[in-house]
Amino acid sequence: MEKKLSELEPGQGGIIQKFINDDLFLKLMEMGCLPGEKITLEQVAPLGDPISVNIAGYSLSLRRNEAENIVVDIIN
Repeated sequence: MEKKLSELEPGQGGIIQKFINDDLFLKLMEMGCLPGEKITLEQVAPLGDPISVNIAGYSLSLRRNEAENIVVDIIN
C-alpha cells in the first residue's frame, strides 16, 4: 500500500518508492532518501512541522512539504 511519508504515523515505516516533485529529487537523494531505502517516521513536532525520520541508520529532520513528495510502500 503506497502512502506519502507525511501521512504516516510515528513508528510506521516503509520503503521509498518514488518522488513526486522532481525539483526536490536531488536534495532528498543527497540527504540519503534513495528509492529502495527503508524509512521510519520517528516523531512529529507539536505543530506538525518538522518531522523526524530514521533512514540508513541515522535520524533526519524533514519539512512537512518535503515529506509530502516522498511516496513509500508501507511495511508495518
